[in-house]
Order: sequence, then structure tokens, then C-alpha cells
Amino acid sequence: MVTVADLQYGQKGIIKDFTEHILPIKLLELGCLPGNSVELLQIAPLNDPIYINLSGSHLAIRRSLAKLIELEIIEETQAK
Repeated sequence: MVTVADLQYGQKGIIKDFTEHILPIKLLELGCLPGNSVELLQIAPLNDPIYINLSGSHLAIRRSLAKLIELEIIEETQAK
């Protein structure tokens, strides 16, 4: 199982599911729903929080919350 907390810089994924069904309503309103894309932008100096692009919205979320969001990693192919 891969979560948002497991992403590397610049890596993207598609939200599959939540390990717990208790996510803040504000996060759901901002587009944290299955099928939407997530990209890791930055990690704070002490590894918490992380800064993500969630379907066009830039958010800082705690690593503990990021561990609840399951992803399917998007493998980017180079066009030649």
C-alpha cells in the first residue's frame, strides 16, 4: 500500500481510497477524493508537514494525515 506520505519529490499518484474514513471535511471539499491526482511539491525541514498539489490546489498537510490517503503511483513515460 502506497500513501501520500510515501511520495518522493515530483512524484504523482491517483487517490484510490482512505485507510480510515475520518478525513477533515475541508480536505474533501478541496478535492481529496478517489480519482483525483496528488503531487509532492516540498517537504518541511523537519519532515512535517508536506506540501502537495491536490488537483490544482496547493496544500500543506501533516504526515500523519497523508498516511491515511492511499495512492496508485503514476509512472511518467518520456515522449521521444
